[in-house]
Amino acid sequence: MENKTALLIIDVQVIMFTYDGGSLYNGDKVLHNIQELLARARSNNIPVFFIQHTEAPNLIDGKEGWPIHPKITPLENEMVIQKNYCDSFFQTDLHENLQEKGIENLIIVGMQSEFCVDTTCRRAFSLGYNNVLIEDGHSTFDTKILKAKQIIEHHNSILGGRFAELKAAKEIQF
Repeated sequence: MENKTALLIIDVQVIMFTYDGGSLYNGDKVLHNIQELLARARSNNIPVFFIQHTEAPNLIDGKEGWPIHPKITPLENEMVIQKNYCDSFFQTDLHENLQEKGIENLIIVGMQSEFCVDTTCRRAFSLGYNNVLIEDGHSTFDTKILKAKQIIEHHNSILGGRFAELKAAKEIQF
């Protein structure tokens, strides 16, 4: 990867790991993979952008589930962008900030596979970014219809090769 690359971490917030509606699929492993990517990005001076979902009543500043997970706390020089919708670009300044830094390539990880990760991958693609979706760097919950593992596999299949290149976390070399 060249210096025109950024790591985009979507909605890795405390609530995803404490949600009482179910267990985040492979949550500890996904968080570990994100921590490893974050450490490598930081050691190679790759810009990191944290996306933080903000939505009343539970995901607002001051609520215990709202903060970014403490194992990946943003550094002072890393941008945190708050969003109100699944699309990390919609009504945020993410695109402007990426453009300002000359970013062309996005390494994408986060939560939830079928919502914010999917929507952000598609939007980033339509804005001209070269996306790499970390196939073992995003997760979700079981639904009444599908198991989380099926949802993740489906989104890797749909997004990979069309809207993003799929790679395992260990394959990323900054």
